[in-house]
Amino acid sequence: MQRVACRERPNWRDVADELGFLFHTEDGDTYWDERAHYRFTLRQIEEDLEQVTAELDQMCLAFIDRAVADEAMLTKLRVPRYAWPMIQASWQHRETPLYGRMDFAYDGTGPAKLYEYNADTPTSLYEAAIFQWVWLEQAMEQGIVPQGSDQFNFIHEQLVEVFEGLKIKGPLHCACVKDTVEDYGTVEYIQDCAHQAGLETKFVFIEDIGINAQNLFNDGDDEAILNLFKLYPWEWMLDEEFGLLIPTSDTNFIEPAWKALLSNKGLLPYLWQMFPGHPNLLPAYFEDDSGATELGETYVRKPLFSREGANIRIVIDGKEQINVSGPYGAEGFILQAYQPMPRFDGNNVIIGSWIVGGEACGIGIREDDTLVTRDLARFLPHIILD
Repeated sequence: MQRVACRERPNWRDVADELGFLFHTEDGDTYWDERAHYRFTLRQIEEDLEQVTAELDQMCLAFIDRAVADEAMLTKLRVPRYAWPMIQASWQHRETPLYGRMDFAYDGTGPAKLYEYNADTPTSLYEAAIFQWVWLEQAMEQGIVPQGSDQFNFIHEQLVEVFEGLKIKGPLHCACVKDTVEDYGTVEYIQDCAHQAGLETKFVFIEDIGINAQNLFNDGDDEAILNLFKLYPWEWMLDEEFGLLIPTSDTNFIEPAWKALLSNKGLLPYLWQMFPGHPNLLPAYFEDDSGATELGETYVRKPLFSREGANIRIVIDGKEQINVSGPYGAEGFILQAYQPMPRFDGNNVIIGSWIVGGEACGIGIREDDTLVTRDLARFLPHIILD
C-alpha cells in the first residue's frame, strides 16, 4: 500500500458539477482530493480487505442472531423495549439489508483492524461508488496512473442488484433531513440506483413526513409511504414522537429494523466477547464492565450512538489527547483499545470497506489531520496495480 502524489485532472471540478457531485468542496475546504491516490496490490485487496470484510459481516450476523433473543443484550444496547418485537420480526423474516461501511486501520502490512461499523446510514457512498471510478478511467486516459490500473469497486452494480431483488411494490420514498447537501446528494444517488433497477421513487424530507388519520406514514402530498429508504438513523427514528407508531405501520423500511443493532457501538464489545482475540478486532468493553480495566490507561471512549466522530475521547498513558464535542453520550459509552491510524506523508488514513447486500464490494479512503476522522476528512481515490 502506497500513497502516490499525482497531478489533478484539469477540469475535475466541472466534471463533478456535471455529475451532480456538489459537495466536492465544503466551505472552501477540499473534500474530494486527487492530488494523491493510494496504490494496493491485488493480494492486499483480496486477502486483507475483501475477505476480512466478508468474514466480519458473518460475525456481525451471528451477533444479531444472539442479540435479538437476549433481553439483557437489548437492554445493554439501549434499544427501546417497544421496538424489540419489530426488530425480532425483521430478523426472523431476514429482511434484506442494503449497505454498510466498515472502517479499518490498515497500512498494507498486518491485519486490518475494525474501528467501527457504519451499518445504518453510512455516507461517502457516491464518491466511493461513482466518482473515484470516473477518476480512474480519466486518470488512465490522461496518463496520471498507469494503463491497466484497476480498482476494488463494484459498489454501484451491487446496489442496483439489491434493489432489483427487493421486489418492491409501489413507489420507494427516499428521505433525508433538510439543509444537508451531502445527505441530499447521497439520497439522489440511491434514487438513481433504484431507477436503474426499475423502481419508481419519490423524494421526501424527513421533516415533511406526516401521519394520517389511520396512523399511517404519508408524504407532503398525502400519499401513503409504503416503502421508505431513510438516510436517518434508526435510533433517531425510535426517539421521535412518531416512533411508537413505527412497529404497527405498513411501511417497509430500508435499512431493515434489525440494522438498529449493528449501527450501535455496543456491537464492538459484543464482537470481542464472542470472538476474543480475533486478529481483525480491537479489544472493546462497555465502560461499566469490569473487563474494561484490561485496557489500562490507553483507550478510546465512544458513545453507543454517534456520528462523524462526535463525543469521542482518546486517552494515551492516562493523558487526554483529544475530546471531540457533540450531542451524544446519554445512552452510555464503550471503551476500545487505541489503534493509531496509519500515517502516510503526514496524513492519518482510514479505509472504509463497503458491503452491499452481504457482498464486500469496494473501498473508499479518507485522510484527516487529527486523531479522529470527522466530516471534513478528505476523500482520496485508489488503484490496484501489482
